[in-house]
Amino acid sequence: MQQAIFGGGCFWCTESVFQHVKGVQHVESGYAGGQFKNPNYEQVCSGETGHAEVIKIEFDETQISFTQLLDVFFATHDPTTLNRQGNDTGTQYRSVIFYLNDAQKVATHTKILDLKQQGINVVTELAAVPVFYSAEEYHQNFYQRNPSQGYCNFAIPPKLEKLQQKFPELFTK
Repeated sequence: MQQAIFGGGCFWCTESVFQHVKGVQHVESGYAGGQFKNPNYEQVCSGETGHAEVIKIEFDETQISFTQLLDVFFATHDPTTLNRQGNDTGTQYRSVIFYLNDAQKVATHTKILDLKQQGINVVTELAAVPVFYSAEEYHQNFYQRNPSQGYCNFAIPPKLEKLQQKFPELFTK
């Protein structure tokens, strides 16, 4: 198993997308990239801790590559808006990839350069993996456990539709 840590706005949304990707074995919502130890949701939402809402993905590299995960990541959120995803604003919602090794760093840097050469103004932050703090239990599998929650019903189905349309070979129900 390999791991990846992505921040693409609200972790409920990002978690939901990657839970539907073939080869992804586990997705955990959490916080990373800030200055405070053991932050909680309220502290992170204040924007004062420096943490981003992120997900930690465990994936089977015999079923999906890190590069394919990058393709899904960049296709299912807006990597061109600094500190914002939809209605969610603040540094906690920034687009960020925390690499766990040199191969991830190179692959991510290459992908960002490719997108920029296509004219896409990518602002996604690329940084070495910091300490990952697991989010509170009520954030884990949030959409699966709260399918009628209003924000989720507005934000997540379009992302899942995009995943299914752009990557049908990777989409799992």
